[in-house]
Amino acid sequence: MDAIAAAQALSEIGYLLRQNEKERFRAKAFSAAAWSIAMQRPDLESLQRTESLTQIEGVGEGIARVLSDFVQTGQSRYLNRLREEMQQPARDDESELDFNDYQGDVHSHTNWSDGRATMLEMAQGAQALGYSYLGVTDHSPRITVVHGLNAERLVAQSREMAEVQKQVESVTLLQGIEVDILEDGGLDLPDAVLEILDVVIASPHVKLRQEAAAMTERMLRAASHPHVDVIGHPTGRRPGSREGASYDFEAVFKEAAKHGIALELDCDPARMDLSPEMARLAYECGCNFVVDADAHAPAEFAYVPMALWMARRAGIEKERILNFRPLDELTMATQ
Repeated sequence: MDAIAAAQALSEIGYLLRQNEKERFRAKAFSAAAWSIAMQRPDLESLQRTESLTQIEGVGEGIARVLSDFVQTGQSRYLNRLREEMQQPARDDESELDFNDYQGDVHSHTNWSDGRATMLEMAQGAQALGYSYLGVTDHSPRITVVHGLNAERLVAQSREMAEVQKQVESVTLLQGIEVDILEDGGLDLPDAVLEILDVVIASPHVKLRQEAAAMTERMLRAASHPHVDVIGHPTGRRPGSREGASYDFEAVFKEAAKHGIALELDCDPARMDLSPEMARLAYECGCNFVVDADAHAPAEFAYVPMALWMARRAGIEKERILNFRPLDELTMATQ
């Protein structure tokens, strides 16, 4: 039994449970177990035969029973029941995606902003996974509590990146930014700064309950900006705790597709944004995608393999996911 398939099943259970505020603690437990399995890749069949599944970090008796069912049958009755209860059943037109084809993550944070690891530690984590590239995209200055980067600090960061690059030659580091989409749709750094970066991710973080028409105009402006490569976690939602922005999604997705701006599937279990349903709409609107961990520490790169089920459920083929492409094709797509 493929550990990644099991991790994805537990991840989906966690996602579905998060939509019920009363189940948030169980949701976190399932997500944590999925993360542990995605990181450790244990021999689940051997552990199941010896009734030792609880030896996996984060797996208690209840989750072990769900895992045992999955190992024995290849599916989870509990997950199937949750899908029906939440009216989010599996579909017969889901895509096939293999994490072994994933080339690199373009959205990560270091201790230059709110990350919990150095750039070198993040780069070494990406190298250990065999990634070809890693986007270092710390925050812009708007949200002061995350110690975001202005132009001067970006220059200083570029000097550190050059030194780190010498130590991780197999991974190409891409200097970028996660820039805030301001209330009027402008961005939190001037064009003269954005245009020299490798990756620009524009994300909504504040004022998410802005009136829908104003929020639509705000997102349309970001989705047509000449220096934006990706719209990050496009709704800003946190299932079970924050609803996220409401706007004319179809109009914004079509605008992003028109301008060649990709939409993100943020695999952080607390976000899962875009949702599979929204991602399918974006796919039908012609969008390309990136699938990212939004990692703030090296271990969080495991969010991607445990959450690829979202892209599959949305029916997105590998060809439409930019970071399933080699570096030369990725950079052409984001220029």
